[in-house]
Amino acid sequence: MWETYRQIAFKYPRISLEEDRQLIAEAKRDSKEKAEEIVLRHVGFIIRRIHKKAFPSYLDRFGEDILSEAIFILYDKIKTYDLEYKDRQGNLKPVRFSSYIWKRIDGFIVDSLKKESQRQRCHESPDWERYAPEIAIF
Repeated sequence: MWETYRQIAFKYPRISLEEDRQLIAEAKRDSKEKAEEIVLRHVGFIIRRIHKKAFPSYLDRFGEDILSEAIFILYDKIKTYDLEYKDRQGNLKPVRFSSYIWKRIDGFIVDSLKKESQRQRCHESPDWERYAPEIAIF
């Protein structure tokens, strides 16, 4: 499945800041096609963030689930992206969409991995021999 997402990322390469902002502006005006295009153009970014944050063993087990859930975050972030963002001096400061979402995506990845590792620990059976070797009967 990773290969499918990589093909999507290859098909939709990174775009300029101006194109990025134009797509977001159109998506905010209820253009579902433009919102989908923004998401498809940032799938490669999400894949890179997942590979950077997750250990290979977790990546194999949970990477695809994290990626599919992260796509919903992109749709939410399109709605909250501020096209009129200004710095402290009041100057218009355009920000790439990937810069806008990277902390949220990284936080989501780390939180997801924590939840999965906690869930795994809860479902593991204890090693009773380690606690009381003289009681264990085998």
